[in-house]
Amino acid sequence: MLHGPAVQLEKDNASDWKAKLGIKLFWLYCLIYAGFVALAVFATETLKTPVLAGVNLAIVYGMALILFAIILGLVYNHVCTKKENEMNKGESK
Repeated sequence: MLHGPAVQLEKDNASDWKAKLGIKLFWLYCLIYAGFVALAVFATETLKTPVLAGVNLAIVYGMALILFAIILGLVYNHVCTKKENEMNKGESK
């Protein structure tokens, strides 16, 4: 048996806005990640420095990068959902 899609997809008026926001957040993350890479290349001794409960900067920075990526994803989802609802408000059935 064949069945149709589970959801009826409609035009997303916020698509361009979401793409621009996604690119901005991507470059923000790239900039912070580049800082980590620069430290790893040019200041390896700095990464060995204990900074938080005896854990070195490399581990703290790396874990912070992972946490920051998750937070950016959640922020992106929240802001985009809000913008979609705002821009697609008048097109409900």
